[in-house]
Amino acid sequence: MELSLVDRWICGAEVALRTLSGGSRAERATPAPLPPIGDVAPAPELSAEEKRLSGALMRVNHVGEVCAQALYQAQAVATANLELKSRMAQAAREEIDHLAWTEERLAELGDRPSLLNPLWYGGAFLIGLAAGRLGDRVSLGFVVETERQVEHHLESHLERLPAADQASRAIVAQMRSDEAEHAVAAQLAGGVELPAPVRGAMRLAAKVMTGTAHYL
Repeated sequence: MELSLVDRWICGAEVALRTLSGGSRAERATPAPLPPIGDVAPAPELSAEEKRLSGALMRVNHVGEVCAQALYQAQAVATANLELKSRMAQAAREEIDHLAWTEERLAELGDRPSLLNPLWYGGAFLIGLAAGRLGDRVSLGFVVETERQVEHHLESHLERLPAADQASRAIVAQMRSDEAEHAVAAQLAGGVELPAPVRGAMRLAAKVMTGTAHYL
């Protein structure tokens, strides 16, 4: 049965509260690093500096997942296409795993989520709503470009994470794989290529967000 607009907004508010309160639960187990083979020594303990770097990078990744929830919820609200609503809902559920994994890893590193998460969520929701209002193909194209940029961003984190932080690296590697699949799925569903100025604006906005979230 199709939910009314009011019911959809209520459901969206519930998702927002759960996302921002840290109440998300992953359906999949947290990715774990491969065990050492033979006589290979286990990875050394992280130094204080390495923990700070890993914590900052995983905080940025957590912010990305907060924004992903907002984007998918907004785009689901904006469209009248039931199939697209289902696609957005499924992608959001898969992204909840990422949200829970990064939150869990932050706690293990003794670090915290971004203090500005409500701001990031609200801004991403408005952007997703605007993309959804431009039509389903544009909305899907926005997903394609977002996931491509996130995939590139995660690749850069794999290069920057301390070699000894195998736990964080395993999580980021799985996230990168999932994001690539989401981009392909959205493209196959009919997503259009966004204009170059729009893609550039998205990269600029992401740079501001990640740069701020690194510290706050």
